[in-house]
Amino acid sequence: MKSILITGCSTGFGYESVKYLATKGHKVYATMRNINGKNEEPASELRNFAKEKNLSITVLEMDVTSDESVQAAADQIPQVDVLINNAGLGYGGPIESFTSSEVLAQLDLNIVGTIRTANAILPKMRAQKSGLIIQVSSGAGRACFPGFGIYHASKWGLEGLSEAMRYELAPLGIDVVIVEPGPFSTNFFGNIVNPKNKEIAEDYAHVNAFFEGFGNQVKSAFEDTNAPTDPMIVVKTFEKLIDLPNGSRPLRTLVGLDFGLQALNDAVEPIRKSSLESMGLAEWDGPQS
Repeated sequence: MKSILITGCSTGFGYESVKYLATKGHKVYATMRNINGKNEEPASELRNFAKEKNLSITVLEMDVTSDESVQAAADQIPQVDVLINNAGLGYGGPIESFTSSEVLAQLDLNIVGTIRTANAILPKMRAQKSGLIIQVSSGAGRACFPGFGIYHASKWGLEGLSEAMRYELAPLGIDVVIVEPGPFSTNFFGNIVNPKNKEIAEDYAHVNAFFEGFGNQVKSAFEDTNAPTDPMIVVKTFEKLIDLPNGSRPLRTLVGLDFGLQALNDAVEPIRKSSLESMGLAEWDGPQS
């Protein structure tokens, strides 16, 4: 049994991961914002599920954009074996149409939020000389499409941050891996934040047309029972990574509709490993078994 902290548990991958991993015998700490307000219903559902099934689920208030909120939640957890940094959402629209404050808000949530949670639990992991951090990125962290530039910036940034963390933490016994989901039948597209400057956005008719067409294509995939869009695929990927021993976890795991990006990961991986070897850092590519 492991003690697992998951962020962003009100919906989607986070919500399903809490229930599934708890049924596998793990002690799960489910965190989300506004557990006594907007997210009171999912918080209550998870508590009731735990009670009915006699499972170990603790629901905690955590806003990953607040240092104080993250630390307050972390202080209530005596031990963390696994951190799943899942909280996040996407901003969609032409880059010019976003203000600097909107861009900062996207980066604060999707990048800095993961640093806040990691920094809050890393003292515990360093003390026990073990741990696993799963960073939930996206296929959008490996490719770019018009209309998603701000979101891409956050996920490409998360990829670089996570890779550096892997090398820094491996000698301390802590593993860091990246999961890159494609589109899944969660409410990601329904929660996309559009730019406030509608006038500028309207000047990008070609971008808006692509954005709409891409969204329709993805929604069609959700209706295809043969398409890999069930969120449980991602949840079980988390489980697989948790169960793998040190020294065997891949840095990147692409899941679901990959739009050909698996070929990119496959091509880059030997170059990445060769680069590490040239710098004498091969042994820092994840903790040794």
